[in-house]
Amino acid sequence: MSDTIYALSSGAPPAGVGVIRISGPQASAVLARLGRVPAARRATLMTLRDGGEVLDSALVLWLPGPGTATGEDCAELHCHGGRAVIAAVLRALSAVPGLRAAEAGEFTRRAFANGRIDLAEAVGLADLLSAETELQRRAAQAMLGGAFSRVVAGWRDDLLTISASIEAAIDFADEDDVGGLPADLARRLAALADALAQWLSRPRAEALREGVRVVIAGPPNAGKSTLFNALVGSEAAITADIPGTTRDVLSRPVAIGGVPFTLIDTAGLRGETDDTIEAIGIARAQAAMAEADIVLWLGPEGEGPIGAWEISARADVASAKASARHVLSAMTGMGVLALCHDLVQTARDLLPAPGEAALNRRQRDLIAEALHAIEEAQVREDLLLMAEALRMARVAFDRIIGRAGTEDMLDALFGQFCIGK
Repeated sequence: MSDTIYALSSGAPPAGVGVIRISGPQASAVLARLGRVPAARRATLMTLRDGGEVLDSALVLWLPGPGTATGEDCAELHCHGGRAVIAAVLRALSAVPGLRAAEAGEFTRRAFANGRIDLAEAVGLADLLSAETELQRRAAQAMLGGAFSRVVAGWRDDLLTISASIEAAIDFADEDDVGGLPADLARRLAALADALAQWLSRPRAEALREGVRVVIAGPPNAGKSTLFNALVGSEAAITADIPGTTRDVLSRPVAIGGVPFTLIDTAGLRGETDDTIEAIGIARAQAAMAEADIVLWLGPEGEGPIGAWEISARADVASAKASARHVLSAMTGMGVLALCHDLVQTARDLLPAPGEAALNRRQRDLIAEALHAIEEAQVREDLLLMAEALRMARVAFDRIIGRAGTEDMLDALFGQFCIGK
């Protein structure tokens, strides 16, 4: 953290502008070496020089800490975005003693270490950088904006107040001027437990990030791969009239109506087979169905898994199933649009509402730990055991927002970021 770091933070050249970020105690000295230190927080046109050589004419920002993105002294060089220009400026920076190239996610990690963002907000930034759909972007913005962090901080404050009253009852039970436990203690613990349970019942962030899993299943030659191709909009799967053409699970991420999906084509399901490869494909198809959010069943009516959508996918050559949810022709496109509309409407119930913060697996596990600890406190009569249970709940809250954690977990998170972020 005592080093001064630099990196190209904009996209790979060539581009209209290339933004190079510098953060650390030597940021101002670097600017002085390149030309001069401009007025703070004012974009200034400067000629960047490496010794006597002109590197570029750039807009330069000098941002003294701690009120910066990383909490340190920072500088930004908004250069022309050509490859040669960027390479020359980076080469000049690499020659400055005490200045080094940033590692992946190091700017964001410094922001976290210096208290500019908490761990939940850092997770939101990681999700924002990888967002590919509007729903993903809005959920990431909610997390990055601190909505969830403020909720957790409120829970923690409530718990601290409750814990303080219990500790007082333990430490000063023999003092006349210290009362017993608050009369509304049970109600406050119950309200906090209910709030945690409501958050645990929300849709998962994984569904938003990875997409709603839609598995297309049925016997050989039912039109699965043709429907798969129609939904992904390309010839991703090989189609033929020969049974067993699809031998493995094939998946593609796709956005339909702004909603993320993972569409999965599977091997044809049938009874015993002497083909070892086909048997493996059938086993993988069954496993995919077990993990699916939605199964589109193209096989005989009523033979699909419980809750599967009955689909007649070959309306151009065969009669429709009586209970078919959708009758379509994947070959001609008839009815495919209606299926897509139904998928989007159903998926919206499985995903967080637009702009609503969504919890990842680690956050859900920690909230579950806190809920379990609070439930333990509710049934304890011994005040010491009650206080310890509430302390464990506070530890879980602290781990969510990064007041406590392990280096391995932080390395895994910030390693997801690109260089320069």
